[in-house]
Amino acid sequence: MYWTSSDGLIELNITKSQARMCSHSGPCDDDVERLSKLPAIARQLRKIKVDLLVREVEEYGAWDGEELKDHEQNLRRLLWLACGNITESER
Repeated sequence: MYWTSSDGLIELNITKSQARMCSHSGPCDDDVERLSKLPAIARQLRKIKVDLLVREVEEYGAWDGEELKDHEQNLRRLLWLACGNITESER
């Protein structure tokens, strides 16, 4: 399944089961970390340009300027957001 950012400049290919793994009640940090290290996902994340990533994550308004300086954390945030969007679209 493809997830696309709001501006259409970032795409991720994530299965529904992977999305469900990272979108559930309670903390998802460990699950997102595990998913981000799978070769197919890690390859996709490495291709995302820093400026596009920050712009996309910043749109959600949940993180401040200092937090948005952490590229690796932004990648995990994006992955978590994408998984949430995919599982919500299933319902």
